[in-house]
Amino acid sequence: MKNANPMWKFFCSVKLTIVLLLSLAFTSILGTFIPQNENPDAYIHAFGPFLYQFLSVLGVFDMYHSWWFQGLLMLLAINIIVCSIDRLKGSWKLIFNRNPNVRPERFTRRSDARTLTDKRNIEELIAAYQPIIAKQYPNCEVTRSDLSATIYGEKGRLSRLGVYIVHLSVILLLAGGLVGSFFGFEGFVNIPEGEAIDTIRLRNSGRIHRLDFQIRCDNFSMTVYETGTPKEYRSSLSIVEGEKVVKQKEIIVNDPLHYRGINIFQSSYGKLPPEQMQPKNMPQTGPQESYTLNFTSRESGLSYSANAPVGKPITIPEGLGKFVVMAYEADATFRGMDVGSALTGILTPSKGEAVEILLPLKFANFDKMRGGDIFITVASRQQEKFSPQSPDKERYYTGLQVTRDPGVWLVYTGFILMISGCFVTFYISHRQVCIVIDQLKKNCKVTFAGTANRNKLAMKNTVEKIFSTIKNS
Repeated sequence: MKNANPMWKFFCSVKLTIVLLLSLAFTSILGTFIPQNENPDAYIHAFGPFLYQFLSVLGVFDMYHSWWFQGLLMLLAINIIVCSIDRLKGSWKLIFNRNPNVRPERFTRRSDARTLTDKRNIEELIAAYQPIIAKQYPNCEVTRSDLSATIYGEKGRLSRLGVYIVHLSVILLLAGGLVGSFFGFEGFVNIPEGEAIDTIRLRNSGRIHRLDFQIRCDNFSMTVYETGTPKEYRSSLSIVEGEKVVKQKEIIVNDPLHYRGINIFQSSYGKLPPEQMQPKNMPQTGPQESYTLNFTSRESGLSYSANAPVGKPITIPEGLGKFVVMAYEADATFRGMDVGSALTGILTPSKGEAVEILLPLKFANFDKMRGGDIFITVASRQQEKFSPQSPDKERYYTGLQVTRDPGVWLVYTGFILMISGCFVTFYISHRQVCIVIDQLKKNCKVTFAGTANRNKLAMKNTVEKIFSTIKNS
């Protein structure tokens, strides 16, 4: 029995609900004071190294994806489910009982009950009053005894489920948030015109995430006002799978491309002059170049040399995976240290997740510190002829925000149910009316009363109108 189960009592406690709601409110307020997902350097400067490490372990800098915040949401969801089941067990018979047990004294003893006397007999009064009740209350029943009769009507019994619909909506909202947190992602990528990329940098962790397809920027265009202020910028994108274009769309701000549950938004843009690198505050892409790289296997000790054009993945021998050079940085840094010019690339091993690699040009053995099955060195770089349509034409890159939230439909469904549940809860009530006819010596006594579980003032007015109709019938 639930009364003998301490765990059931714990989870159906209203006190637990209050504690969880206050905890979530407090942590949400904390999340507004401490900026989320900022650069680690900013946190170290603000809190110092020790406090930064302590808060980072607690997940304060990415609070809404931390294990303890998600745990609070799960506890709240379980608490709501258990409370709903506990209350629904007591309401089930009242809501779904097809043959309700009507107790006339429950109505005749009410202080607001109306009475009158009528010279007609019980059957004549039933014939007169039943249509009046049945007109407004479809569930109308007549019960008879030797010297009395009862006409009972009710409607809106299912309105008592409104509170449970609201509870279900909250559970769906929490579930949608958890699903999106566990299985969704949000990242950013800059793609130069004419190039394709199948990796993005995740916002929360900074890790590299590989997509199951390539995003290609076929063209970028921008219109400006007379003052030179950007008016609109748009990107012509293609989704490429296995060298085949499967979808194309020209996107602008607030008009994303949707593909297989992934949303691609226009976020930013920038110029890439052939003779210059990108601005320092943007991910460096630079002009098209190819580099000679050496790949050394730690297991076999063998070294392999390969020409690596920027942006084009190459296969590493011995089944060690793939590597793609992403950009050249003129002034690269590693953990706050200036390492000079360097290449950035993405290594996708045959087993495991893709990782971003930094290859400083003046430190040949720098990648050995990383560990792993292979380390990479830069042997040389060869400048290739830049290949836009016009050598003097400035190239643009498009900045894209790439998101996936598989829980969004649960959230939408939860909002719809919440609106529906609130409407049922506050605007529809369970109404019951009852006419009790008692046979006296020469006439009949008629007692009429009604009740509702909410909006009692409206029910009082309804009772007055029905009683007036009864008197005149």
